[in-house]
Amino acid sequence: MFVLGITGGIGCGKSTVSGYFRDRGVMVLDADEISRQVTDVGGVALPEIAELLGPRAITAQGALNRKYVASLVFSEKKKLDKLSSIIHRYVLSTIAEEIAKAAEKKVKLVVLDVPIPVRHGFVDVCNQIWVVSTRDDIRLERLVLRGMDRDDARKRMAMQMTREEYEELADIVLENDGTIDELIEKVEKAVVQELNERGIRI
Repeated sequence: MFVLGITGGIGCGKSTVSGYFRDRGVMVLDADEISRQVTDVGGVALPEIAELLGPRAITAQGALNRKYVASLVFSEKKKLDKLSSIIHRYVLSTIAEEIAKAAEKKVKLVVLDVPIPVRHGFVDVCNQIWVVSTRDDIRLERLVLRGMDRDDARKRMAMQMTREEYEELADIVLENDGTIDELIEKVEKAVVQELNERGIRI
């Protein structure tokens, strides 16, 4: 089984690339989706989060109070790091379980869509890592177009790795400073060169 990791900072177009695979029937494990599951009503990560950030971190319905938590952690890196480590632990254990199930079923290709490329549980389980990379000014404009406040967008970008740090991890860099069509063209080229050459058809 070939495990393909896709990563990149917020606003780079990582979801567009993983969506390309999902639309073609490839199994995609999306860390953000799993993160939402473990912090939704009854989510396994909630007790530890409440212990870290207090009872207001959980809504009356029993899910993560995202707005309140964001206001706490995006201006305080230590709290963000602690929160991230709690959520990551549950996300990565879920990913590991799903990869093991896929291997049992003899699945040929699994895609991991992960915004924060941790060494253990992502880098060390991927056969190859594709980084979607975009200039910071373009990322910022994309996030604002999505409806994000410009200052919030800047803060979130500043909390992530730099473009250079992401690219250092890459086996393939997909530059996404242009249109979606141009990005998809680069993805299709990489699929032919890296996956089809290994006998993986999608």
